[in-house]
Amino acid sequence: MTRKLKLTAIGNSTGVVLPREILEKLRVGRGDELMILETPDGITLTPFDPEFAEQMDAAEKIMRRRRNLLKKLAE
Repeated sequence: MTRKLKLTAIGNSTGVVLPREILEKLRVGRGDELMILETPDGITLTPFDPEFAEQMDAAEKIMRRRRNLLKKLAE
């Protein structure tokens, strides 16, 4: 899909208005955050935060390893 977007002034900043179809494909709406990733192919706009995903993976490993301790703490 190729689409031309226009840069527009938003206060003292510059912004891009994303069409509804793009927002639906990204599954985001007003107030959500998007990540801009630099890749070898260019720039990628995504709702996925790789740093947060990495932190969640680490937390899940700890929770699996310390399951009994966390259960006792929850009691």
